[in-house]
Formats: sequence, C-alpha cells, structure tokens
Amino acid sequence: MNKVNLQTTDMVDENIKRIGELFPNCLTEIKDENGRPQVAIDFDQLRQELSKDIVEGPVERYQFTWPDKRNSIRLANAPTTDTLRPVRNDETTPTGADSEGNPYCSTGSVNFDTTENLYIEGDNLQVLKLLREDYLGKIKMIYIDPPYNTGNDFVYDDDFSQSSDAYIHNSGQTDANGNRLVTNTESNGRFHTDWLNMIYPRLKLAKDLLSEDGILFISIDDNELDNLIKVGNEIYGATNHIATLSVENNPKGRKNSAFVSVSSEYCVIFARNKEMSYFIENVPKKASDMTLDENGRYVHNSGKRVLVGENSFNKKVSNPNSEKNYVVYYRCTDKALEIKKENAGNADKELINNGFIRYASEKKGVLIENTYTEEKFKELFQQDALDFSSDKIYEKNYSDTIRIKSQLINREYEAIVRGKKQIFSMELTTTGGGTILKNLFTLSDSPFPAPKNVGFLKLLISLFPSAPFLVLDFFSGSATTAHAVMQLNAEDGGKRKFIMVQLPEKTDEKSEAYKAGYKNICEIGKERIRRAGKKIKEEHPEAKDLDIGFRVLKLDTSNMEDVQRTPKQYTQASLFADNLKPGRSEEDLLFQTMLRLGIDLSAKIESFNSHGKTVFNVNDNYLLACFDTDVNESAIEEIAKRQPVYFVMRDASLASDNVRDNIDQLWKHYNPGREKDLIII
Repeated sequence: MNKVNLQTTDMVDENIKRIGELFPNCLTEIKDENGRPQVAIDFDQLRQELSKDIVEGPVERYQFTWPDKRNSIRLANAPTTDTLRPVRNDETTPTGADSEGNPYCSTGSVNFDTTENLYIEGDNLQVLKLLREDYLGKIKMIYIDPPYNTGNDFVYDDDFSQSSDAYIHNSGQTDANGNRLVTNTESNGRFHTDWLNMIYPRLKLAKDLLSEDGILFISIDDNELDNLIKVGNEIYGATNHIATLSVENNPKGRKNSAFVSVSSEYCVIFARNKEMSYFIENVPKKASDMTLDENGRYVHNSGKRVLVGENSFNKKVSNPNSEKNYVVYYRCTDKALEIKKENAGNADKELINNGFIRYASEKKGVLIENTYTEEKFKELFQQDALDFSSDKIYEKNYSDTIRIKSQLINREYEAIVRGKKQIFSMELTTTGGGTILKNLFTLSDSPFPAPKNVGFLKLLISLFPSAPFLVLDFFSGSATTAHAVMQLNAEDGGKRKFIMVQLPEKTDEKSEAYKAGYKNICEIGKERIRRAGKKIKEEHPEAKDLDIGFRVLKLDTSNMEDVQRTPKQYTQASLFADNLKPGRSEEDLLFQTMLRLGIDLSAKIESFNSHGKTVFNVNDNYLLACFDTDVNESAIEEIAKRQPVYFVMRDASLASDNVRDNIDQLWKHYNPGREKDLIII
C-alpha cells in the first residue's frame, strides 16, 4: 500500500538529485530545524569540481539581475498543494442572450467526456506547477501574450505569504491582505522589477513543459523586449534563441506615439533544444512565381536545384565507384534514359548518334559528384520530377511554400495553396482581431481589448508539421490561440490539442463585455471557444471529427483538510475524522489523483458500478479509483481482479477495520509484487 503525496514536486530536491547524479561526492547530510537528517549539497566540494573558472566575491562579471530575482527563482521551485477541480456543467444562470438567442456567461465544459482540450482558470504560476506533474516534456508549442508593461497593465503579485483562503484562487483579484493584481505604474518605483519578477518564474516553469523539440513564442512590445530576451537567454540559453519577429499589428501606426508612429510589435522565439527543433516552410508562394509543367503541376520558376551538370557546390569525385558518380543520357522524344559510369571528357557516340543528350558533372575536365545518388535520381525520374535543359538536369521544385520571414507584414496576394490558385491573406492586425471577436459575439464593440489576430496564431502554429501535438497558452486572454488551433485543424485535418490558462480577472464595469454579462475574462474566453467552434463546424462540414470541446478546470486549494495535529490535539472523533473538505466531490478527488500520478487531464474517464459503489475508470484501466463510502471486500476484490496500473481509494471509504486489514492481501493476491500501485489517500 502506498500513500499519495498531495504536494507537487519540490524542484529544489529535484535539482539536488540531478547534481548528485553528476557529482555524487558533492552530496552530504545535514539536519533540518526539527533535527531530522536530509540530503544537501556540499558547495565547497562542488566548487572544487568546477574550479576551472570560478567567479567569486567582488570580481566584475557579466550578469543580469534585479531586486527580488532570487525570490522569483524560489517561487518557480517551490511546491504547491493546490489542485484543479473539474467543472462539467454551467454554474451560473445566463444573464442575457444575443440577437441570435445564444446565452451569455456559460461557464461549464463542452463535450467534457470526449474532448482532449483543456481550459484552466486560475493563477498561471500555480497552474504551471500542477501541469508540470502531468505534462513534463510533452508540450510542442507554447504561445503567450503576457502584459506588456505599458504602465497600465496588471502584473501578477506573487506574494504567497498571503492567506490560503480559497477566495484567492477563485476570484484572482483580492484577499484580506491586499491586491492580488497590481497596476504596474512607473510611480511605484518598480516598473521593470515587478514585470521581471512576474515573468521569470513562469518562463522557467514553461521550459520544463516543453518537449525536446518544443518551441516558445512570446508576443511583446518594445517596453520589455530587451529584458525579455535577456531572461530567455538565461533560462533557455542564448544558443536557443531562434529569432525575434517584427509583426506589423498596426499598419497605420499609433497616434499617441511621441516621436515615431509605432506600427509593429515583436514575437520572441526560443527553443527548448535548437538542435532538436525545426520549422517547415509555411508561407504560400505567389502564383506569379509558379508555372504549370507538362503534367499540369505547379513548378517554381527559379531556384531549381542542379542535379547533373556543372555545379560548383558539389565535391570532386575522389572514388570512381561513388554512388554520386555517373553520367546521364536522355532522349526527349521518347523519354529514354541511360545511366553510365564514364571518365571525364568521354562520351558514348552511339547513344549521341541515336538522339541522346549527354549530361555530366564536370569542371575543367575533372569529374564532380552529382547532387543525388543514382538510385535517388531514378526515383525522381519515375516521378516526372526532373527538368532537362540543354546542358543541365534540374530537380523540379513543386513546393508551393516558402520559409517565414523575420519581418511579418499585412498583405494579400494570389498564391498557390495546396496545388490551387487562391487569394492568400496574411492578416496580423489587432483591429482585425477585434473585428473577428466583435462579429463572433454580435456586439457593437470587441468584448476584449487588443486581441491577437487568428491569422497570426495560425501562421505560428503552421510552422510545425500537422501531426498531433499540444499547444499551451497560459496568458490566454480571449482564447485566440484555441480559436486558431480549431480553425487550422478544420482546414488541414490536423489533430492539434490546446490547453488554455487564464486568471479570471474582472472586466471593467464600463466595458462592452461587462454590460453584455461577462464579469471576468475567463467567461469571454470560454464563450469565444464555444462560438468559434460552432462557426468553424458550420463552415467545414467535412471536418466531422473536429474537436471543438474543452474540459474546464479551476484552480483551488487541496481537496483534503490539513489534519496534522499534535498528540494532545487528537480525540477519538478527530483520529478517524473524514479529511475531505466540505463541498468537494468524488470527481474533484479523481482529478487531484490524476495530477499526482501524472495522468493527462484530458484522459478518457468512464465509470462502472461494483457492488453498489461507483468506480472511476481512467484511460481504459490505467487508473481505477473509488471514493465512495462503506466500500466492502467484495467491491475491492472485483477491482483488484481487473489489474489496473493504479488503484486509488480513500482511507475513509473502507467499510470497517476488517476491510482495512485485508485490503493489502486482496490486492497482493491478484497483483503480486505491485504493492506500491495500491494507493490510499
């Protein structure tokens, strides 16, 4: 039998473990404040191991620091006992309806049991710590649009010495000790410091979530661009800074700019491991750059690769038997092809007299290797992918896309998209993003200020092959990222999934959103996904399997009461008291268990009845969990027979002391050697 730990991983302990794996001689043992032994790092010994270029004391060195930086690192490493609670159905009565009768303020999930998308409400610092338990190294793409620090932005006030009352987690606004969100004005004397202390721990946690080939995209303006790149270089490494894009989001320029009318913002891109990452070409080529070949396929007019013929980029032939050393004879009248091994300057006169043209890679009488092997060349010939000129053979360039440029501008042009001519629009403007949102909500104005454009997010997401992958946005705002994921999946048949995280910041009482009934940003984001999903399905009836649902989870304190007491505090009643907090459901417990066992929060959840008790079945017998009361041996035996990977119960669920005494033996009988997979909470 095992006891589940309801606290997330302590990253300090994890870091000590990693150092110990590299330098076991640097581990030592000390006693904590309670006199208990614990493992620690012997820094004197570690200095000796790294003594080549130690920098200590007042020696000048390059460094990037600010007040409270050390504390922001501590915040990223500190564990949490918080949890995520599922929200299946609407919790509020709709406060109104639009002109089409669609209700406002639906707060619950859509297709809870079948969707693989997540929408999480709560402080993203705590949520990222919880996601690290389940999604460590699983996220392919992270996009965030954090506060820009313009002097009026709200910046997260990460003071975790505050009260642990659940109101902090639910409202995301204030508690008895002061503001949870603070306006970061220059007058408070900490203009850059507040912002850096907010962004640093979140980017540090985000790195843990990225897969080895994962990429992080961050939208920002020039207020914190330099600091953001420095923070990214420190956390991800300067070598993993892929690029900084200039994005024309306001072609007319800002009217309130003092000297230069600002028309662009930036998107900073970092890789988890640049050596493992890559982008595909994803911008459609202009139709004017393409022509139809004899087979009716679009071919690029220029930039063709020379395969056989004079080519200064290829190496001289050092081995006559090389697979890349061959001469080609071709007759266009009947498309006859002959491939031979020849010396430089030699030619088969008989073939030439029979109408063949000789193609050889030679330079000043010296043989040069061809671009591809003979086998690859024959494959391209069979595919009609070769272009024969008078003296060279080219590979036809059928690609109808080019690589994304570092400067993104709004434009519209005739392009070749998936083999067909059509008008392609690169729409990046904030105004356009607001119009999309306004029309979607059928309001007189956008319910969210300065939303990102769906076209911009689609462009970034399409930098990856369309194979299934996870997209995370932990400053999700109006949920443009979710909209873009669904739209792109409908267009190319992809199976991308999204995780949106947003603090439920209150909407301004004077705003169009508040008047329409949306009291916080999460209500806007969730309603946007609902409406966008419905619209996309209507526009793409062929996308029958398109996932437009999302499972709503809310950050909250642990489901379990803190029942730690001194011996004098125990009474007979409290000794066996139920430690489940009032108002918490069995499904709340299930999701807290899934978090601690590292099971995806979008996992399939079913249930069955065992001797009158409800048993949850997660991911087809991976986890069986029963949190019902008065569970007897018969029910436990039936569950044990199914041999799940894990079986979880509450201690308070056991019907009697006799059942408590026998549960280990029942489990061992059907699952020998797997005692740790029986977990009691």
